[in-house]
Amino acid sequence: MSKKRHTAEEIVAKLQQVDVLTAQGRPVAEAIRQIGVTKVTYYRWRSEYSGLKSDQVKRPKELEAENARLRRAVSDLTLDTMILKEAAKGPEGQRQQNF
Repeated sequence: MSKKRHTAEEIVAKLQQVDVLTAQGRPVAEAIRQIGVTKVTYYRWRSEYSGLKSDQVKRPKELEAENARLRRAVSDLTLDTMILKEAAKGPEGQRQQNF
């Protein structure tokens, strides 16, 4: 079998196809073979994507991307704050003179 990355939408569609085939009375092993994946892949997909609809699959990935963006923003702001605090202290070992 060739290695192919399936999109989340394709995975959900294939899982639904297996559900339809098993509802028609076919054995699970035969249904899995018909969609063209191994048993291990099918059960891994089922544990990860079971019960989801196609439109619900996109949402977690969008949230992961947004979380990554927000983490970068927070780390940048934290770094800026640390730099400003360090600059406000002035050089180490020098006394500030009041004129």
